[in-house]
Amino acid sequence: MQTLKRSMAALVALLALSLSVTARAELPDFTPLVEKASPAVVNISTTQKLPDRSSAQMGIPDLDGLPPGLREFFERSIPRGQGGQGQAPRGQQREAQSLGSGFIISDDGYILTNNHVVADADEILVRLSDRSEHKAKLVGADPRSDVAVLKIDAKGLPTLKLGDSDKLKVGEWVLAIGSPFGFDHSVTAGIVSAKGRSLPNENYVPFIQTDVAINPGNSGGPLLNLQGEVVGINSQIFTRSGGFMGLSFAIPIDVALNVADQLKAGGKVNRGWLGVVIQEVNKDLAESFGLDKPAGALVAQLVEDGPAAKGGLQVGDVILSLNGQTINESADLPHLVGNMKPGDKASLEVIRDNKRQTLSLTIGSLPEDDDAIAAVEGKGAERSSNRMGVTVAELTSEQRKSLDIKGGVVIKEVQGGPAAMIGLRPGDVITHLNNRAVDSSKTFSEIAKALPKDRSISMRVLRQGRASFITFKLTE
Repeated sequence: MQTLKRSMAALVALLALSLSVTARAELPDFTPLVEKASPAVVNISTTQKLPDRSSAQMGIPDLDGLPPGLREFFERSIPRGQGGQGQAPRGQQREAQSLGSGFIISDDGYILTNNHVVADADEILVRLSDRSEHKAKLVGADPRSDVAVLKIDAKGLPTLKLGDSDKLKVGEWVLAIGSPFGFDHSVTAGIVSAKGRSLPNENYVPFIQTDVAINPGNSGGPLLNLQGEVVGINSQIFTRSGGFMGLSFAIPIDVALNVADQLKAGGKVNRGWLGVVIQEVNKDLAESFGLDKPAGALVAQLVEDGPAAKGGLQVGDVILSLNGQTINESADLPHLVGNMKPGDKASLEVIRDNKRQTLSLTIGSLPEDDDAIAAVEGKGAERSSNRMGVTVAELTSEQRKSLDIKGGVVIKEVQGGPAAMIGLRPGDVITHLNNRAVDSSKTFSEIAKALPKDRSISMRVLRQGRASFITFKLTE
């Protein structure tokens, strides 16, 4: 009996060992990849002359102005301490030093990195894997995609092979090499958590999300697949602490290369542009527009004489696809359009009046600066009351011209009821109600009188020149 117990214990131990060995054997070996890729990864430091500040200010990195929940990967203004106190002599300018990463894409010295690594730098210094240092020239930078191209005067440099980020799959192993906190050629690994992520204030990049450990200094470094190919540029993290929390975001290499090629050719980037203001389609809006489920991008506003307006797109259209690519969320549209070239032809599938139709139009060029839309002046004449709890007035010809609209009514007074519940204010302009255009106070009253009960109803409202669709329900 004792012998049997010993035999069983030995068998269990052997099985456990076998499973452990098998598990280890299934994990990837990153050693050859790291040995091959590391020489092409560089450390980037910059200097910038800044006005003298107090020692309290100079002792901390400058992280002001970042989007909520996001921190960029490097400390943009770490001062060089003097006298052990970080205080420059009064009347003198101090130098700020920033640290980031980059990687060589050609043997004659072209380097890819993030725009925020080199932004506003007076001098850029690149340190190679052999510890040699080179002053770099900024070929071009694009803040909208956060991509920058540098050039150093060198030949025969090691390079990284560029991959195809479109072929990247969720769950795939990826590797990051960079200089977190100045520790050169640090290697971290993880998996692809998601693709096509949209981040706040980032409209032109469908980010790759990973759980690769990224920290300040990794910015601009490569994200590699197991074939040693660059699939992305490490760019941002989500953090509440200032350090890594398991959410890292990389710019797809396909997007970065498109930007880099344009920067090398002309020093700037030309992006496609539709000339629309869009919003998300929620459950209530989907019901209002006759959609089975929330999807697409709702056109809330058109730019005068913009590509969309010229191509026949209308306010209230829901864009479902662009050149066959499905628009699941409104955030999908900007980066698809942005990756197109001005003059390209686009085929849009839209929902209009509960019917699907296809529109063809020509993509325009994204302006350098967005044109401001004139604010609404809440003046009118004729008044009309209705069951929604508002008093409205006709728009003047000057108001129509300034807002670039053909019709609508301006709210003069909010009396209560549904209007107060959904936050309408005096001065708001209503252009559409229940998917119908409002051209006068009389039309508005007629539409309002016929509104259905206990069903989602859409309304297009202009407030200070910006349009959006809102939904509400009438209970009586």
